[in-house]
Amino acid sequence: MSGRLASEYNAWKKLQQTYDAEHSRIILKDLFAQDPSRFAKFSKEYVDTTDKNTTFLLDYSKNLITQPILDTLLSLAREAELETYRDKMFAGEHINTSEDRAVLHVALRNFDDFKIQEGGVDEVGGVLAHIKEFSEAIRSGSWKGYTGKTINTIVNIGIGGSDLGPVMVTEALKHYAKRDLT
Repeated sequence: MSGRLASEYNAWKKLQQTYDAEHSRIILKDLFAQDPSRFAKFSKEYVDTTDKNTTFLLDYSKNLITQPILDTLLSLAREAELETYRDKMFAGEHINTSEDRAVLHVALRNFDDFKIQEGGVDEVGGVLAHIKEFSEAIRSGSWKGYTGKTINTIVNIGIGGSDLGPVMVTEALKHYAKRDLT
């Protein structure tokens, strides 16, 4: 990436000026009262390319955003070359400049409709299969611990960013958890 801070972009500076001048005067209830078609203007529905009956609604009408703010956000995306870097990310290019490597966590959401390669190798399918096999072995009790007993406690060791993902997943999926695992 360019190495520029977001605050160095002209569009960011314009957003900051708008925020400083208007943020305390923007009231969501008033935005809806002033524009009855606000939801239609500030939402977008996407249809799943594999299942036309499945849609995804992106509704940002309930955020403190106006058309000039949206236009400036889109200008910021263009100025920062967001689409270019998105494409580079999905192509497996090294866009993580601090570690000089690809940003491959997006590949974990891959459902075989595209491939992400690092150094010409697509390893995601094999890694996901191994994770599934290991997880099922823990849940079924076939994978035993050092003492030969079934594993019933899992400890996640991580701080900061490395802990946020597992905590979020644990909370989001707790209703699907195997109850005798802690």
